[in-house]
Amino acid sequence: MITILCIEDEHDIRQLLVEELEDAGFATLQATNGQEGLEVLVSKWPDIVLCDITMPIMNGHQLFAEIQMNYDELSNIPFVFLTALTDKDNTIAALKAGAADYLTKPIDFDILMAKIAGCVARLESDRRTGRAF
Repeated sequence: MITILCIEDEHDIRQLLVEELEDAGFATLQATNGQEGLEVLVSKWPDIVLCDITMPIMNGHQLFAEIQMNYDELSNIPFVFLTALTDKDNTIAALKAGAADYLTKPIDFDILMAKIAGCVARLESDRRTGRAF
């Protein structure tokens, strides 16, 4: 079963994400900020990460950079940003840094599920061929 880590500081949004993902058949993990997210990533190794950008303690960009610089073994986990930051510069920065995708709030769950399906298809293909994502 695919496990998805939801890192979102807003409780109601995080709960809605978790409900939708679990209804779609995914296992979920949760974190309320980037620091908690890093701790969950290191200890649980989820298959996919959905991450807000604007959060306290450690924001999404900082978390993603930390993973890329200091956790090589986790750096290939597909990372999808979910954010209210709709400006083009944030989208480009996230994608150039290596994020798998970027989705703006309010969340369109049909689009989110399509993006997750793409990540899952790549994960399954890579597992069959022995490649990293």
